[in-house]
Amino acid sequence: MSIRLGFVVSEFNRDITYQMELLGREHASFLGAEVVETIYVPGVYDMPLAVKRLAEKADIDGVVTIGCVIEGATEHDEIVLQHAARKIIDISLEVGKPVALGISGPGMTRMEAHARVDYAKRAVESAVKMVKRLRE
Repeated sequence: MSIRLGFVVSEFNRDITYQMELLGREHASFLGAEVVETIYVPGVYDMPLAVKRLAEKADIDGVVTIGCVIEGATEHDEIVLQHAARKIIDISLEVGKPVALGISGPGMTRMEAHARVDYAKRAVESAVKMVKRLRE
């Protein structure tokens, strides 16, 4: 039985999230999973609503979030990621499907963000493994 994934991709820092998305799609294909729907959101903070929309669909087995939160002059990056991650976990538990966190940050520079584009690949791996294990 194939694994059908939904992607929620942040448009903020798109130069980086574009690379992350490509790596995630390639890895999904490598693992025999299919990305059936993608929702693009303005930023990481905006992800929970889109995650919930995808996770509630019967034809989606798991959701992968893709984004990066780069450090700014204030602690805004920490607040954004903490709150988004908390809601994403809540949705996963509420809906009963894996939602993988492919968001790098907080507290990183743009250069560090470029070095961490593989977070998307890791998130796809996590989502696929969780779907398989929950089916057992």
